[in-house]
Amino acid sequence: MGDGEEEKKQTIWSWGAGSDGQLSTGSLDDKLLPQLLQPFPETPVSHIACGGAHAIALCGGQVLTWGRGTAGQLGHGDTTNCLFPKPVKFVEGLFISHVSAGWNHSGFVSDSGSVFTCGDGSFGQLGQGEYLSQCSPLQVSFFAPRFVQQIACGMRHTIVLVKGASDVSVYGFGLGRRGQVGLSTDKTKRSFSLPQVITGLEECEIVSIHANGDHSAALCANGCLYTWGRGFSGGSCVQIPRRLSTALKFSQVAIGWNHVLLLTVDGAVFMLGGTHHGMLAQPQQESRSEEAAIKNLPSTTSSEACSSPILAEVPGLAGKKIQFISAGAEHSALVTEDGLIMTWGWGEHGQLGLGDTQDQTSPQTVPLADAPSSLRTESHVYCGSGFTFALSFV
Repeated sequence: MGDGEEEKKQTIWSWGAGSDGQLSTGSLDDKLLPQLLQPFPETPVSHIACGGAHAIALCGGQVLTWGRGTAGQLGHGDTTNCLFPKPVKFVEGLFISHVSAGWNHSGFVSDSGSVFTCGDGSFGQLGQGEYLSQCSPLQVSFFAPRFVQQIACGMRHTIVLVKGASDVSVYGFGLGRRGQVGLSTDKTKRSFSLPQVITGLEECEIVSIHANGDHSAALCANGCLYTWGRGFSGGSCVQIPRRLSTALKFSQVAIGWNHVLLLTVDGAVFMLGGTHHGMLAQPQQESRSEEAAIKNLPSTTSSEACSSPILAEVPGLAGKKIQFISAGAEHSALVTEDGLIMTWGWGEHGQLGLGDTQDQTSPQTVPLADAPSSLRTESHVYCGSGFTFALSFV
């Protein structure tokens, strides 16, 4: 940093469900308003991946985890919860460049192209060739001769992007009965404990991969989006990647359990699906079915029958240019060009950060009490299944 330059101060907030310590506040209570956190052991934090009830922070190549650890997803060598960020010692000595948090499992990618997984492996989502859970990050040996760039952990499946000199491919493993691993399945083969190459993306120069719930997606350099897995809004499952039919070009993607947020290259936000809490078509009717979702896996209801997914622009953002998007299980968040953080969707646990537990059908501004948004030089927001984190530099 040059003479006369002031070091930027990073601030970190959390809010929403805290039942497993995922908010890093030291308590197990839900928080309805943003809580300003103490500096993490390793700062600054460049990225936070939020899962079912645990989180992973990436800090200059080092990794911190906290929250629910009952399946070993924190990578600390045990199955206990953790109230505060704790270094993952099993990847010390490596420079971790990418992380992802699923419902109960985690993935880590090093700058040398190695990939490690830990947590729940009962559906083969760790890619180790077996259906066992791991309490410490274990290298996925299948990818040892390949260069892995990214990993995306869903509910009970995992997607991996390989980008080498002679191999650019996407692989899937774990539960695949909804098509989320990108492979046609039958009743005798619904899960895969070893990575399987996904076809249908050969013509796409992939820049990012995404997974949440029973959905997967890949974003191409030309702004096109491919999705596969459980159909949005009750539509049919898609076994292999299918390109979204639209003239819009996208720069960011964020997946929830029933919706996808899409940020266009022009800074507009669109949503695919979202008949549940993504855009709250029937908020009072839907909220009860999701009340226990923070503790239990989601289930498909009979009402999710045959409606087709609709791509629609998110309301209430006229005149605003958006820089960053994130999606939780049933809530969404974004950061505007002028530094405002806005949330909407399911609010049962205070995950919208608005001071109450109400659902919202359109983006609402989250009150952050550190400094005016005009003084923030950069902000990001990250959504878990019922909780939210925000990072900001002032």
